[in-house]
Amino acid sequence: MKDINNNEESYNLTEDENNILDQIGLNDGASRRKFLKQLSAASLSVLASAYFTTDLFATTIKDLPDEVKALLNEVKVNLRVNNMVKPLTLDSRTTLLDALREKLALTGSKKGCDHGQCGACTVIVDGKRRLSCLTLAASCEGKEITTIEGLAENGQLHPMQQAFIKHDGFQCGYCTPGQICSSVALLEEAKNGEASYVTEDFKDIKNNLALSEEEIRERMSGNICRCGAYNNIVQAFKEVHSGDDVMPTWEFATAEQMAKAKI
Repeated sequence: MKDINNNEESYNLTEDENNILDQIGLNDGASRRKFLKQLSAASLSVLASAYFTTDLFATTIKDLPDEVKALLNEVKVNLRVNNMVKPLTLDSRTTLLDALREKLALTGSKKGCDHGQCGACTVIVDGKRRLSCLTLAASCEGKEITTIEGLAENGQLHPMQQAFIKHDGFQCGYCTPGQICSSVALLEEAKNGEASYVTEDFKDIKNNLALSEEEIRERMSGNICRCGAYNNIVQAFKEVHSGDDVMPTWEFATAEQMAKAKI
């Protein structure tokens, strides 16, 4: 053992520790003392940061004040959500997803990628599918918003919710609220005869479309299921859409098709 002493303090270092200090160029006692002091201060700051932020992280939404004292770009918005009007005071940049989750405690809509790529936050706005993480809450003034919590009526699940349960259209369930909202809105899209990427003839589109499995998969492609429950999701949608309870058929690409696609 060796001691590095000054008038105020002493560091007891092992032979290995002294060798390490020698290798990084801290050969004299003064430089070593300075290095060890800085190291001690850095370690203390890491421990202190956890202590001082504990109360902050423990604070829940219910503990926050009802009226925020200072709000940037303040706007007042009346959101009509699930047939109820909710007056809110928000920052103008607040997304619909954050307003639903943080202000109205409607946590069914999930924050997944927060970039509009996974579909977990999908809600229905005026009958259309909408990615709530990319939608400003202020832009929804006067519009009819339906979340997963608003699909059931009089204690009865929506037929699409029942079908998802029956066909096990979920595993972890994280994407399920967005999947179901997207499926419900897709029923209306088919009823109204709206085209999709795989529609063959845009000049001859009729109402009450009978969607093929290819159409269903393409139209639901914006909703990602990391558990891979797509087969059951398609089956659940088919039953509600057309009463077809037959398992979806999945075709494997032929060698010729793979070569053509350069896979």
